[in-house]
Formats: sequence, C-alpha cells, structure tokens
Amino acid sequence: MKKRGAVSILAALAQDSRLDAFRLLVEAGPQGMPAGHLAASLRLTPNALTFHLDRLRDAGLVTVRREGRSMMYAAQFETMNQLISYLTDQCCQGRPELCRPITGKIRRRTLASS
Repeated sequence: MKKRGAVSILAALAQDSRLDAFRLLVEAGPQGMPAGHLAASLRLTPNALTFHLDRLRDAGLVTVRREGRSMMYAAQFETMNQLISYLTDQCCQGRPELCRPITGKIRRRTLASS
C-alpha cells in the first residue's frame, strides 16, 4: 500500500457514521449484512446510508452484492489488513510486535492509572 491509498482509506473512516458502519460490517464477517439492517442499526435513512457506504466502497473498504431484493454489504478485510500493515510496518524502530493493540483489560488498567 502506498501513502495515497492509506490517506484515502483513513479519510473515508474519519466520519462517525462511516466508522460505525464499517465496524458493524467487520463484526458481521465475510458474509456481510443487508443494507436495511445496517440502516436500522445505525438509525440512518437509506439515502444517508447509501452515501456513506459509497464513500467506503470508493476507498476499497466494502463490497456490495445483490441477493434477491437485498443489497448485501461486506467489509474488505484484505484492504483493512493492508492498512494496518502499512501503519505498523515501520513502527517501534522496526519491531512491529511492540505495536500490538492493547487488550481491553490492560487498556482499562493503563487508563485508570493515568
């Protein structure tokens, strides 16, 4: 991944509704979920949801397919993983194992002690 691609992806995610939609799609897994379910879960109108999903699709973060009358959206895990790799490749003096995310329990303890 090049810097321009990373910036495009980060820009697409830098909005509340789009980040929430992407997180729901990641939770749904590779099978994805219907647009109607996403709209109801996020309390967005169909037009607003379509606008946000189009931005995510343009950035390569989601795909869409038709199943009968439903439009099924799914997260593009490969793109997400490429972004994570891009962001961590050169971190911590070349020791990416130091850049692992903090788990919930450790994070809460760390934040509580700050």
